[in-house]
Parts: sequence; structure tokens; C-alpha cells
Amino acid sequence: MRKTAILTILVLVLGFGTVASQGTYTIDTVHSNVGFTVRHLVSKVRGEFTDFDGTIVADFNDLDASSVELTIQAASIDTKNEKRDAHLRSPDFFDVEKYPEITFRSSKITKVDEDTFAIAGTLTMHGVSKEITLTVDFLGEMTAMGGTRAGYELTTTVNRLDYGLSWNRALEAGGFLLGDDVEVNITLELIKR
Repeated sequence: MRKTAILTILVLVLGFGTVASQGTYTIDTVHSNVGFTVRHLVSKVRGEFTDFDGTIVADFNDLDASSVELTIQAASIDTKNEKRDAHLRSPDFFDVEKYPEITFRSSKITKVDEDTFAIAGTLTMHGVSKEITLTVDFLGEMTAMGGTRAGYELTTTVNRLDYGLSWNRALEAGGFLLGDDVEVNITLELIKR
């Protein structure tokens, strides 16, 4: 009995990356995160956007039929500091009254290896649209909690200056308060429709 259980676990773990069906998925926002990291002085500050949604069409047999659409509400930015978050929502940064949404729309998905993909697409933020590429790791798919769920991790680095987010402060010791590069890390748990 114990050997059977161990073999079942091994099959699930070793086969996890190859299980993926076709379908349209929505984001389970309770189990997903849209995060970022930016340099501040000699450290890094982490934050997230708490209000987002999107649709992913996955077809591992025909990547041209696959697509990713993600919409983030800029005002939902959260760095665990109310004063900083208010500044980030202001015209110095995201200007959320004028530019309430950040969007990503894929244009091409390429398979890199068994569980890694490159997704090219348009990121629109602060009224500026630029082509970027996301590295996407497929974390697996399984039937659980009443449906089919799939997991992905998406990463990229964007230069905030490219999107007009140029506020900074020169330091007396030299250099600037903030770095220009923003590391983006998105983890998605998806539910198949």
C-alpha cells in the first residue's frame, strides 16, 4: 500500500509539467499576485497591485491560438506604506486619476522548453504602450477545489522611465533615491472555464 502511494506521488510530481489541456482560464485572484521590486537607496522595496483580472487562452498544441490579457487597476498599488502609496498614485508616478489601468495584451507566445514560454506583447502604463517580453514558467495543472486549475509564474524587468514614470530625487552623496529598473513578478493560479 505504501509503495503504491509513493509511486502515485512520483507519477504526479514527475508528470506535473506535462499535464496541460486546452481551454480558457480566468484568474483566481485570491491565489494570485501581481508584484514588483524597485531599488531604493541601498535596498529594494517590494509592492503589489491588489486589484487585477484577466483571461488566458491556453493551447499547448497551437501556441498561435493562445493569448494572455491582463488588466491591473493602478490605484490598487500597495507597498505597505500609506504615504508612499499615495505618492505613487499621484501625478508624480502613476497618475491614477488620468491613467486608471495598466494592461498587457500578448501578441506572440513561443515555447522555450518543456515548461517555459516567452510571451511578447504590449504593456500599456501611464498612457504609454511598449512591447515587452515576459518569461513564463508553467507550474502545473490539476483538478482541485471543484475544477481544473493551472499555475504560471511570469517575470520581466521594465524601465519605468520608458513609461514616463520619471520622478526621482538626487542624493547629496551622489546618485538617486530610486532605481530605474522595476522587476515584475506575477504568479497566477488560473481556473478553467
